[in-house]
Amino acid sequence: MTNVVEVKVGLHCDDCIKKILKAIKKIQDIETYNVDTQLNKVTVTGNVTTEQVIRVLHKIGKNATAWDQFTSN
Repeated sequence: MTNVVEVKVGLHCDDCIKKILKAIKKIQDIETYNVDTQLNKVTVTGNVTTEQVIRVLHKIGKNATAWDQFTSN
């Protein structure tokens, strides 16, 4: 089953983006991923949950929240 997961995460510099991309690529069953530096938004599609993406980002020291939680505030 394919899900689209969107999370808000701080993208401060090129090194941050590289760390995030490296971590996301290790998630199993992802199909595509995208980083929007203007919105500080990471989008991942595949057989993945929001919790999985957030957990991976937290492991590398990034504070991430579900995009829908961010936009509903």
